[in-house]
Amino acid sequence: MIVQIYEIQTPEEAEKCIEAGVDHLGSVVLSEEEWRIPLLKETIRMIQGAGRRSSLIPLFTHRDNIYRTLDYYGPDYVHFCDNLVSEEKEVQDLEPFLQLHEGVKNYFPEIGIVRSIPLPREGNEGAFPFMEIARPFEPVSDIFLTDTWVEDEPVTGFIGITGETVDWDMAGKLVEGVEIPVILAGGLSPENVGDAITKVMPAGADSCTLTNSLGPDGKPVRFRKDAGKVREFVREVRMAQETMKSRKEELEKKLEDLKEQLRDREAALPAHSVRPHQLLVIEELEDEIEAVEKEIKRLETI
Repeated sequence: MIVQIYEIQTPEEAEKCIEAGVDHLGSVVLSEEEWRIPLLKETIRMIQGAGRRSSLIPLFTHRDNIYRTLDYYGPDYVHFCDNLVSEEKEVQDLEPFLQLHEGVKNYFPEIGIVRSIPLPREGNEGAFPFMEIARPFEPVSDIFLTDTWVEDEPVTGFIGITGETVDWDMAGKLVEGVEIPVILAGGLSPENVGDAITKVMPAGADSCTLTNSLGPDGKPVRFRKDAGKVREFVREVRMAQETMKSRKEELEKKLEDLKEQLRDREAALPAHSVRPHQLLVIEELEDEIEAVEKEIKRLETI
């Protein structure tokens, strides 16, 4: 399971995460005008040199500037987190964003693409068009990352860094509905990540705001990680991962037992005059086998 931590802008911050066992470290290019930052490039090289994966968010949308940024930094992943949903919860025109994905794949085939899929905060009532976004992006993305959609996003035009918990039910539906890996993000902390993984069964877990250090006002300080919180986050993810592995082993044993029962039932059927209740039992076993196989498939990504 992938453990990912944002926003890592310096070698010192990267070192905290690497020592804690983080797999993917995410960084941000904040300005389209000042996109060339040698210290950030050094940070990305340090991450890669330690055998970890770097992920880079450009907080701008001009294609040529994004290409220049990727050419300069050379991250393992580029992460696009545009807000694709209006205040009326309507999906924006996706074509320019899809074309950008295709362009990156053509010009930078060595760089993977992460696309944030907006989901409402926990307790949302009503429908939300997340699958309308996920379906067209899936063929041109390598990883999806959930994040919390709010009407007044902290960074205009982009989703993320709200610290608010995403709707886990919808996140689970996204995991079930696509073939590519989904990293769960949106309000994850050491306190809730274990429950979140058990509920959603994603391919990874991401934290930004709630693993930051706190300032004198008690609020998270952007770009400054709390090493203790990061270590605890990693530990909780690994514990949940082990729980899921045990669950998978239990299901695999159950599956073998069910298949054996099915074989016995089918072998016991008379050559003629099969009774309806005998067929019903077989159908119920087949349905149960299908359900168990489906859950095992979800657990295979963990």
